[in-house]
Amino acid sequence: MALKGTAQFDGMYSARAPTTARGARALPIVPAKLRADEACLESETPDDTTMQAKTMRARPGDAVKQFSVFTENKLGRLHDLIGLFESHNVHVLAMTTLDTTDSSILRMVVDDPDRARQLLSEGRYPYTESDLLVVEIDSERKLREALSVLLVAEININYVYSFIARPEGRSAVAFNLEDREVAAQALAQQQFKVLTQRDVSR
Repeated sequence: MALKGTAQFDGMYSARAPTTARGARALPIVPAKLRADEACLESETPDDTTMQAKTMRARPGDAVKQFSVFTENKLGRLHDLIGLFESHNVHVLAMTTLDTTDSSILRMVVDDPDRARQLLSEGRYPYTESDLLVVEIDSERKLREALSVLLVAEININYVYSFIARPEGRSAVAFNLEDREVAAQALAQQQFKVLTQRDVSR
């Protein structure tokens, strides 16, 4: 799993990056405990030895992007991150968290992934990116039907969370699962609407 961003932790949570013998900044490192917490549930991005954020412009049919942001479990960290996004007109559309004693992984979907990627890198937040399968759900009954489709297709679900709000009162559910493309095909065959990044962006 490649970690992106430029934050560095000395010991556990120092904000200073180590220097090389010539005084240059070393590559970012995320604490092993944080890496293990996320790796136990998913493999989000291919290896990238440079650990630099890549510029990936969203195309009309692109899958919905999830950012998994690694941060210390400290009062105000989520508030600060959401405030950073809002000050640059980036809105969080869906979010869930994974907590441990010392650290947190904030998983979120935003309406402007390109701008969010830039802000995370500039703010020295370690993060990864992954693709989600997002399905529009217009009633509680539809959620069970969607899960039944995935069960018949024998698709394992790693985790799921819902969107905060959707236009016209239509909700949406984000799935991280083992085979997104097969799952999308199975759901589409049963008349479920699978959303793209363009569908959820404002």
